[in-house]
Parts: sequence; structure tokens; C-alpha cells
Amino acid sequence: MRNRGYYSGFGGAYVPEILVATFDELEDAFEDAKSDPSFRKSYEQLMASCCGRATPLTLAENLSERFGGARIYIKREDLNHTGSHKANNVMGQGLLVKRMGKTRVVAETGAGQHGVATATMAARMGLECTIYMGEVDVIRQRPNVFWMERLGATVVSVRDGSRTLKDAINEAFRDWMAHPDTTHYVLGTACGPHPFPEMVTYFQSIIGQEARRQVLNQAGKLPKRVYACVGGGSNAMGIFSGFLDDDVELVGAEAGGRGLGSGRHASRLAGGQGSIGIAQGYRSYFLQDGDGQMRETHSVAAGLDYIGVSPILAHLQRSGRARFEAVTDSEVVDAMALTMRCEGLVPALESAHGFAQAFKEVRGLAKEDVVIVNQSGRGDKDIFTVAEAFEDPGWRAFIRHKAEQYGARELHQGTA
Repeated sequence: MRNRGYYSGFGGAYVPEILVATFDELEDAFEDAKSDPSFRKSYEQLMASCCGRATPLTLAENLSERFGGARIYIKREDLNHTGSHKANNVMGQGLLVKRMGKTRVVAETGAGQHGVATATMAARMGLECTIYMGEVDVIRQRPNVFWMERLGATVVSVRDGSRTLKDAINEAFRDWMAHPDTTHYVLGTACGPHPFPEMVTYFQSIIGQEARRQVLNQAGKLPKRVYACVGGGSNAMGIFSGFLDDDVELVGAEAGGRGLGSGRHASRLAGGQGSIGIAQGYRSYFLQDGDGQMRETHSVAAGLDYIGVSPILAHLQRSGRARFEAVTDSEVVDAMALTMRCEGLVPALESAHGFAQAFKEVRGLAKEDVVIVNQSGRGDKDIFTVAEAFEDPGWRAFIRHKAEQYGARELHQGTA
């Protein structure tokens, strides 16, 4: 009898009958790989040689001095190959795909980081690749679409529903259902039907394992708190995993958008905004109305505007092992600006949620305390979204000028 991955009643595998055998195959392959020391060795060697691991743990001296409380350390997943933590998971799943003998991968993406990482993995491993992306995210993350296509992936713009991440996930599942024999769905976060939450956490746990060793070596002690942004939950589960058995507080920062009272946010756990339901193959907290229909979400960060949350994180909240807070768009922009000016680091808008929550709290800690913030990705890749969030007049003038240039060029070509 298969366990189907329940965590205090959250999780499970609610999949159509046509995919049951596919999920059984995936679960068997994952369990077999986990029990094979050579698989983990191959994975760690690949992450070192291709992705540049281990990523550094950086002491933010200027920010620590500014707030006058705990010492702030930053786990630098922005220095991982492709610019975020996403490569940790996709490279692991890529090895699993080769082990299963599949020839094609599909994936969903919101901010584009997971899509770029999947396209990179597929190019390296010689796999056909299709990326599903909500039309809204295609527009606001065009540079990442450009790189996915240059890497050889087919990017499909999803125009159903809210045209964001949840809709991209639905389309990726439909594709997988139609091609189960040749295709694997490289789900990008610790959500979805079992074994995905466990499997994504397994690969992302390399973050927490490294961070624990590094902080003990550099600070000589475990952190008081660990902060991470929370969309679906992959980067949070990655760094939290290293400290689950320690007396360390785990703090997740969700997308508070324009405020919890506005209805324009993506906070499922903080403030009791979500309710328990079953969607996209698993049981967890979702943003839904009284009829169980999924509500529209909003975040300045495309990677956090998802309607559900990892069943493992839902379990950690219910058990009291992790705490979740909502961070507004304006707080995110302020935290990102401060981090850039004080440390010369450019966190992704997603990552800046974790920074913002840490900044609210570190003054209340003792100087001898240590906290870690997971910088899950870098923001310079998302220049269009970041510049818009900062309402930068110089950037708007540049875009207007480029649009005029393109318009003049097309007019000239049309009359030539």
C-alpha cells in the first residue's frame, strides 16, 4: 500500500486514473534513486561542476550594523547556475528523467527562473523541452522567455483563467497526461501530487545542508532564525530542511501584495487567508472562495502569486514548527533598495520578501544572535519587472525611446 505522501493530512496524490501508473513509475524511480549512493554522488558532482555549488554564505556587515541587532547572513542562491535555486531541483529531476529513459520534459514557470533552469537542463541532457507560462507572466518576464527559446525550449503562452502560474501548471499536467510514455513533468515547486513535494524538497535540501555547515563554521553557532520567501515553497523547504531538527525558528514570508485586507495578495498561511482544499492533485491551503473556486492572486513578484502552498509547509505551520508572515509589495521594494545600497546585492523580488521580514525583526534580537536570509535568486535578470516596481523614470524613457526606434525601423522596412 503506497503512502502517497501525507503530512498531517496535507498532501496526497489526487490524480486522474490515466496518470496513476505514471505516478507509480515516478515514485518507484525516485525511491530507487534515493537508495542508490551513486545517484546522490552523481547529483552532487553535477551541482559542483555545472552549477557552481556550494553557494556562499555571506555576512551582510553593513545591514547588520544598520539594524543593530542580530548578525545577518545571506545564503547566495543567486550565484547558483541560471541565477536562482531552481537549478538544484531541475538538475536532479533531469538525472531522474535519464534514469527512467524519457526523452522529453515539460514544465511550468511564473517568474521564468524555473523555465530557464529547465531549458538549461534539457539543453545539457539532450531532452526535448516545452515550457508553459501564463500570458501575464510572458509579458512581464519577456527576457526570461527570450533565453528559454534561445536554449531550445518551446514556450507556450497560456491564455486560460487568470493567465498566471496556476494556469500554466494545469496546462503542463494536460500535456503530461497526453504523453506519459515519453514525457516527464519537471514540476518546479514543492507542491502537486506525491512524490513531487518530497522529491523537490530532497533536491532543494542541498541549500540547507550547506547553510548549516557554513554558519557553524563562520559564526560558530546555529542561527536564531532562518528567513525565506514562500510561493509554492521550494526555496523555503530547501533551506528549512537543514534546520528542522535544531532549535531554530523558521520564518516564511508570503506575498502580502497590496495588503491582506485588499484581496490583492497571494498569502495562504499568514493571516488565515487560505482555506483547506484539494486542487492540482494535492490537499493543502488554497486561496479560494466559499464555493471552492480559486481566487485571483497578486504579487509584485511573479514567482509568488500562486494559489496554493506546499503541503509540507502547511504541516510545519499546523505543528508550530514554522511561522508565516505577509509582506506587502511596497515593503519588498524598500527592502530590495536597501539591500542594493547597503550590500551591493540585487535580490530577486521574490527573495526580497524574506529580506523585508528579516528587517522588521532583527532589531529585536541580541547582537550575539545570528539570522540567515535565503537569497533565492538575483533580480538583475528581471530588469523589466524590477524597474517597473521602482517606477524608474529613466527606464520608462529608455523603453519609450526603444519603442520609437522599433516603430521607425518597421515603418522604413514597410516602405522600402
